[in-house]
Amino acid sequence: MGNLCSLFAPPKPVKKRRPITKRLPNPQSSGGAGSGPNSNRWSRVRSSSSRRDKFEDAVIQEHALAAAAILFRQQNDTGSLTFDRSASQRYPVSGSKKNQLPRSSSSRSRSSTDPLLQPHQFLNQGIKLDDLETKHFVLIHGGGFGAWCWYKTIALLEEDGFKVTAIDLAGCGINSFNINGIASLSQYVKPLTDILEKLSIGEKVILVGHDFGGACISYAMELFPSKISKAVFLAAAMLTNGQSTLDMFSLQEGQTDLMKKAQIFIYKNGNENPPTAIDLDKSLLRDLLFNQSPSKDIALASVSMRSIPFAPVLEKLSLSDPKYGSVRRYYIETLEDNAIPVTLQENMVNSSPPENFYRLKGADHAPFFSKPQALHKLLLEIARISPT
Repeated sequence: MGNLCSLFAPPKPVKKRRPITKRLPNPQSSGGAGSGPNSNRWSRVRSSSSRRDKFEDAVIQEHALAAAAILFRQQNDTGSLTFDRSASQRYPVSGSKKNQLPRSSSSRSRSSTDPLLQPHQFLNQGIKLDDLETKHFVLIHGGGFGAWCWYKTIALLEEDGFKVTAIDLAGCGINSFNINGIASLSQYVKPLTDILEKLSIGEKVILVGHDFGGACISYAMELFPSKISKAVFLAAAMLTNGQSTLDMFSLQEGQTDLMKKAQIFIYKNGNENPPTAIDLDKSLLRDLLFNQSPSKDIALASVSMRSIPFAPVLEKLSLSDPKYGSVRRYYIETLEDNAIPVTLQENMVNSSPPENFYRLKGADHAPFFSKPQALHKLLLEIARISPT
C-alpha cells in the first residue's frame, strides 16, 4: 500500500499551498477507514485525479483547436472538405456505375495476400458479368415468409455486382393486402407479375422461388417466358400441369406429426366454409423450418412470419410446354428439411426433371439462413451457365 500511496501522491509544491483538511470518518465504513492517515491519503488521491483530469481536458481542447485550424486552412485552399469514408456504402449497378461492384470503404491497407482482381472484373472462375445473360435476380419467398428472409442472399449477390429484387407477395412481409381476402393465385402473385410486366423489351431475370414460391414462379413462367432467363426452385413446389400445391403435399407418404401439430387453420368466412389461411405454431417453427438455422434468424422469423393464404394452395396450375416448358429450370434440394422432406423433393424432380439439380448438405427448409454461403455459390453457378 505504501507504493500505491506514493504513486498517487501529488508532486512537491513550489509555492505555498493550502493545507489539506482531513475529512471526518464515514460512520458506515468498517474498521475506521475514514480516520487517521488513510483519510488524508485518499483525499490526496482525489485531489491529484482532479488536477490530472483538468490537464487532460486542456490537452484535448488544444488538439481539437489545432485540428480545426488545419481543416479551416484546407477548406480555404480547396473549397471543400475531404474525409476518408469509414462506413460501408453500396453503389447500384446502373447508369455510369455499370458493372461496378459495391466498393469497400474499409480503411485497412491492402495486404500482399489480397486478390489483385476485383469480383466485377472476373466472376467465379474468370466469367465477366458482361458475359452473363442477365445480372438480375428476382427472389420469391415461401408461404408465410417475406422479402426479409433473403437479407443474407441479397447482400452476397449485391457484393458480387448483381441486381437483386426481393418481393413481398400479396399479404406478406410489409404488403398490406388482407391475407384472408386472397381468392386466387393470380391475386397472390400480382406483385411479381407487375414487376415482370414492366421489364423492358429483351430484359430478362433469374427467378428464385422458395417453398410455395415455386408455384408462384411457375405461374409467372407461363405468363412471361421470354422475360425469364432461368428459374430456380429452392426446396420449392415444382408442379406439373394440372397440379396444385396441396396435390403435391398429398404425395408425401403421410404427413409428419410435427407438420400436423404446427398447422393452425383460420376460418374468417365461418367454420362451414373452407379455411381462408393457415398459420404455423410459433413454438414449433425451429423444429419444422429452422432446425439448422442460427437462433437470431429464428427470432427474426418468429416476429416476421405471417399467415399463408389458403385459396392459392388449392389452385391447380395450367402449364404448357411452349411457355412454362421453354424456361430453363434448376432445383436445389435441402437435405435436412423437415417441412418438405428430401423424398418429396426428389419425387418432384423425377416427375418433372429440371435441366439440373443440386443438393445442399446441412440445409434445413430455410437455406438462406442455415447455408447462405453454399446457397450463394450455387446461385452463382447457375447464373454463369451459358444460354443454349
